[in-house]
Amino acid sequence: MQLLRELPEHPPKESALLTIGVFDGVHLGHRYLLERLREAAAREGALSAVLTFTNHPRTVIRPGDCVPYITPVDDRLELLRQEGVDLVIPLTFDEELSRLKAHEFVDLLRERVNMGGLVMGNSFAMGHQRGGTPETLAQMGRDKGFSTTVVESASSQGEEVSSTAIREAITSGDVSRASRMLGRKFVLRGEVVRGQARGRELGFPTANLDLPECQVVPGNGVYAARAVVDGAALPAAVNIGVRPTFGDGERMVEVHILDYVGGDLYGSKLAVEFVERLRDELRFGSVEELVAQMSKDVEQSRQILGQLPSATDAR
Repeated sequence: MQLLRELPEHPPKESALLTIGVFDGVHLGHRYLLERLREAAAREGALSAVLTFTNHPRTVIRPGDCVPYITPVDDRLELLRQEGVDLVIPLTFDEELSRLKAHEFVDLLRERVNMGGLVMGNSFAMGHQRGGTPETLAQMGRDKGFSTTVVESASSQGEEVSSTAIREAITSGDVSRASRMLGRKFVLRGEVVRGQARGRELGFPTANLDLPECQVVPGNGVYAARAVVDGAALPAAVNIGVRPTFGDGERMVEVHILDYVGGDLYGSKLAVEFVERLRDELRFGSVEELVAQMSKDVEQSRQILGQLPSATDAR
């Protein structure tokens, strides 16, 4: 059973307060929950532990369904560790786990993680058919001897912060709103692949990104961004879309790194930190009109990025 292989073979000697979820994005709501977890663990003299599913449960419960992820698994694990918890436990959600009833999962966690308590959001549910609600888990805790703590949802500018809301903001192109809920800029990662070199011919060479499957991507348009090359965050203008002026039809992410004079980027991994959406993707009547607009986009990106403090690590 995958669950038994991935859970710690020997439980920690100290009791652990545990929170469970996907934690995609490790956004402000997650960080608020983790802060409450650390506080509760400190009060009880327990370890603080996070169990994160490396895949979204919905992809198992509804085979073939894709839940576009905000943050790759490796980045998510690192972000969780940076929140100062004692244990981060990655776990694959598979069909066997989906069939476990809440009390069976609890018993495993008690045995393998020495779980002395659960800290959860008010909409949390675990176990087969989501039978382990905060109410049923509270009763289970009284029966089995573990504590339960429910944490209210965090909000940003009056809006409840959630991974779903962040995905919707990103796909609509509202990267500023997504960044507010994430508490940092949204970062897209991909491998630089060869394109048709049209950008180079027009005087705006681009790094074309090949993205992992099931990655959330900002809506079509032009964005001011930063591209991380060899550890340095460089100003960039990014076009996402189908290049309607040329009628190509294939959706692409094209990154023009401003004033880049380095070597060939083909085959390298590029991280792009989205700062602000500039405009919709447009169809122009001539190449000259397109070039003129691209020049404006580059200048606007310079102005926006020049007003920002020094770039943070885009991980």
